[in-house]
Amino acid sequence: MSAAAWQPAATLEVLHGRAAMLGRIRNYFAAQDVHEVQTPVLSTAAVSDPHIESMVARPAGGPLRFLQTSPEYPMKRLVAAGFGDCYQVCPVFRDGESGRQHSPEFTMIEWYRLDFGMAEMQHDVDRVLRVACAEVRSLPATRSIAYRDAVRDASGVDCRHATPADVAAALAGRGIVPAQARDWDLDAWLDLLVGSVVGPSLGHGGPVFIEDFPASQAALARLRMERDGSQVAERFELYLDGIELANGFRELGDATEQRQRFERDLALRSARGQAKHPLDTNLLAALEHGLPDCSGVALGFDRLVMAAWRLPSLADAMAFPAERA
Repeated sequence: MSAAAWQPAATLEVLHGRAAMLGRIRNYFAAQDVHEVQTPVLSTAAVSDPHIESMVARPAGGPLRFLQTSPEYPMKRLVAAGFGDCYQVCPVFRDGESGRQHSPEFTMIEWYRLDFGMAEMQHDVDRVLRVACAEVRSLPATRSIAYRDAVRDASGVDCRHATPADVAAALAGRGIVPAQARDWDLDAWLDLLVGSVVGPSLGHGGPVFIEDFPASQAALARLRMERDGSQVAERFELYLDGIELANGFRELGDATEQRQRFERDLALRSARGQAKHPLDTNLLAALEHGLPDCSGVALGFDRLVMAAWRLPSLADAMAFPAERA
């Protein structure tokens, strides 16, 4: 460890600016009557998503616990209990994530708005983005593009008719050939395509929302029928400078459907040789009780700081990234 490793990775100017950004965001939510909440970082349940790995915590005595990958599940329990619009600023943890835009521990801002559809939630996210970046960076108008169009424009792949082999060929043509991808399904290939080709091409002329994801990528979002009879997920992602900043859903309130999605996730994890952790039965019970019509979004605050200040890496937006923790 170098002699300077005790010092923060971010400059003091950025750290003061980061604090000011967070203050402006909190003031915005206060003006909107969105209340700050705090939920546990440790849980007896883990995420089922095959693309995210939970970190295991082993307290002395008691059940095995997991560090949260998101505060989503307990916050939805609060909404189901009648708390109303809420937000949280908290550390989250994801195993195996490191790199220029990734860290095993990072700060997430998550919030829920009752009776908001996708258009209202995108507008809300856009206002948070501009409030946060005020005094740091001026942003052009935000635009939206359908997932299908974004993928086709960046890669030439039509995701509704493509096969895994089509996506693999498009990636190989760009020198991207993943190891151990023999059993990947179409969504796994599309995730790699979006992460490595589509996403990095977005948001260089101003913020961009990708919306109307494939129904198979709904996760915790509702589905909507298109005019041609196809279904899309009421889900969006926000990009700026090729960086994914936020992921939002019109939240699924059907406990039976959510359990089925969780179980499909676990089956896929098992097929891939990934760990199968306990599901959050408290969330499912909350959905059975009744979740009000709402939308939610998770925003990576460190990435927002990185984008606002045009920093070269996530570590430059954090006081003490993993290698200095």
